[in-house]
Amino acid sequence: MFKFSRLAALAVGLLLGANAMAAGQLRIGTLAPKNSLYHRQLMEVGEAWRNAQGDGAKYVIYPDGSQGGETDMARRMRIGQLQGALLSVVGLREIEPSIAALQNMPLLFRSWEEVDYVREKMRAGMEKKFLDKGFVVLAWGDAGWVRFFSKEPALRPDDYKKMKFFAWAGESEQQEIMKSLGYTPVPLETSDILPSIQTGMINAVPATPYFALASQVYNTAPHMLDINWAPIVGALVVTKKSWDEMSPAAQEALRSAGAKAGLQMRTKARQEVDEAVEAMKKRGLQVHKPNPEQMKEWNDLADKLYPRIRGKMVPADTFDEVFALLKTYRAGKR
Repeated sequence: MFKFSRLAALAVGLLLGANAMAAGQLRIGTLAPKNSLYHRQLMEVGEAWRNAQGDGAKYVIYPDGSQGGETDMARRMRIGQLQGALLSVVGLREIEPSIAALQNMPLLFRSWEEVDYVREKMRAGMEKKFLDKGFVVLAWGDAGWVRFFSKEPALRPDDYKKMKFFAWAGESEQQEIMKSLGYTPVPLETSDILPSIQTGMINAVPATPYFALASQVYNTAPHMLDINWAPIVGALVVTKKSWDEMSPAAQEALRSAGAKAGLQMRTKARQEVDEAVEAMKKRGLQVHKPNPEQMKEWNDLADKLYPRIRGKMVPADTFDEVFALLKTYRAGKR
């Protein structure tokens, strides 16, 4: 009984402490590396918010996944340990599953223009869904196209069936789909990728070139398949509770700085993708581009994936909405 009372008291103390610290303080988590483009943009957002919020305002960024994986950060926001996070769809779908439509549909988007069009058309509705779940979206960003980095060269989908794939620990549906098609996913957190590929626990990593360069994954997995498998899409969100505690001036400053940061993240991240590939090629990366016959095999794989994704990884109505929007966009480009 005494032990239980102590644990209860500790829990209440932690809760009260978290609530006390939340007032006038924004703690933001992210997997982005310290001093990266994303970290720098978060710092600029924080400076704008601090100046508007006034005396005593504290803004703390936790980069490099120091607050755990993206599912961990979503949980930490819910219990008040973090007031916000810069997350990819992996973390955002823990809050609102329909966001997965922007990232979990392989080979669907053919260009950044298509990604931007669909995101802008869906943005108001998506932000309302997040608000209903208790979160305010401040910025939309992206981090480049997912490419496949592997220890051995691979050009066809079947080549990867011999490999052990990194898979985000929080995406159990994706792992089930991969297994059903003959692939071997190994669920890990992002921070585990480099040691896992170095030790042979995995030998293939779907990742953006920027991440592969920053994490040095390409040194151990020096073969890159040059296809735009899917965009990595993300957003900066804060809890509605922390938002409501801000002064109107701080809210306005945060919205304005967030919008500016989102534009910078989207624009500069896309430039850095090409720069990252060139930098890795100079250090030994081998880039493999599928020929038309091999590309057809990849498109056939995507066609097999869509029925498995619809209604499982992506809500059916959102899945259909994305396809309809792309059809409209492409018709207008003819």
